[in-house]
Amino acid sequence: MMLNASRYIFVTTSRQSALSSSLFTYKHYSTMSVYAKERNVAIQAVLTASKVCQSVFQHLVANETLTKNDKSPVTVADFSAQAIVNTYLKDHFPQDPIVGEEDSKDLQGDEGKPLREKVFSLTNGVLSDSEKLSEQQILDAIDRGNYIGGAKGRHWALDPIDGTKGFLRGGQYAVCLALIVDGIVELGVVGCPNLPADHKHPEGERGSLFIAVRGQGAFQRTFTNETESPIHFADISSTEEATFCESVEAAHSSHSDAVEIAKLLGITREPVRMDSQAKYCSISRGDADIYLRLPTSKAYVEKIWDHASGNVLVTEAGGKVTDIHGQPLDFSIGRTLEKNKGVIASKANIHGRVLEAVQKVLGNKF
Repeated sequence: MMLNASRYIFVTTSRQSALSSSLFTYKHYSTMSVYAKERNVAIQAVLTASKVCQSVFQHLVANETLTKNDKSPVTVADFSAQAIVNTYLKDHFPQDPIVGEEDSKDLQGDEGKPLREKVFSLTNGVLSDSEKLSEQQILDAIDRGNYIGGAKGRHWALDPIDGTKGFLRGGQYAVCLALIVDGIVELGVVGCPNLPADHKHPEGERGSLFIAVRGQGAFQRTFTNETESPIHFADISSTEEATFCESVEAAHSSHSDAVEIAKLLGITREPVRMDSQAKYCSISRGDADIYLRLPTSKAYVEKIWDHASGNVLVTEAGGKVTDIHGQPLDFSIGRTLEKNKGVIASKANIHGRVLEAVQKVLGNKF
C-alpha cells in the first residue's frame, strides 16, 4: 500500500488485511493534509468496530435473557472491537504502539474457549470473506494494546466500549480512538451507535460519528452517510442559559455536588444524563453545554482512553477542557491522568465561571 500524496488516496501494492479495502474511497480534504491518512483510517476502524458492537448487542443482549450481573456480552464486544481497531492500525501504521483497555488472557486456553469462540464468530460476522481473521490473529491484535504511553513519540489510545452499562441497557456507549503525539492529542474519533444524528429528533436515524483533528475543527457524520458537517457549541453567553450533561451513574460523578454547582451558576434546566464519551460529543454539537466529571474519591485516577478523543473534540468545537483545578488534562505521563482530578468541559467563554463554581463547592476535598 502507498499513499498518493496529491490526492490522499491509498493504493494497494501487495496483500492487505481486508479491513483496509474500504479505505480506498477517501475524500480529498485539501485543507486537511496534516494527519489525513490517520483521520481516514481511524474513521473506518471506529465505524467497523461500532458495527461489531451493534451485532454483539443484537445477538447476545437483545435476543438473550441476561442475569443481573451478566456482563459477558459487553466483554465480547470489547474484545471484538479492540481486535478490529488494532488490526486497522497494524495494517496502516505498523510502528505505532497502542494503549488499549483489554488483553487476551481471558480468551486463552480451555477456560477461555467459549468466550474466544464468541469473539471469533461475531468479529468475523461483520467482515467479508476476504477480511476474515483467524483466532490467533484476533488474539494477537487484542494484545497490541499493551503500550504504557508516555511523553515521547506517537501512540494511539483506544477504548473499545466506553459506557458498558449503557451498552447493556441499550443506551449510550461509544467506541473511542485517539492519536497522541508527544503527549498532545492530535486526533480523536468517537463512534456513538445509539446517539441520534439530531437530538431534536430522537426517533430519527441513530449512529453518529464525531471527528476532530487539532487545528482543523470538529465534524459529525452518520454511520451511513460520508458527508460531514462542522459542529460547534451552542451559542450561549451565560451559564444561566446552560444545560449540564452528566453521567447516568452517580458512582462516576457526584450528582449531589453537581446540583450545588448548578445553583451557583443559575442553571435551572434538568441535566441530560448519558453514559460514555457521548457526553463530550453531545456538548460539542450543542445538545447540552457543560460536562462535569466530579471526583467521588481521592484514590480514583482517570484513564487516558476515557478522555483523549473527547478532549480534542470539545476543543475543536469551541470548548475548553480542564480538571477541577483548572489544569489542562495531561496525556503525557502514561496510561492514566495521574496529574489531574476530575474533568470540566464547557464552551470556552463560560469555562472560567464554571470552574469557579466547581472549586467553591468542592473546596479542598480533592
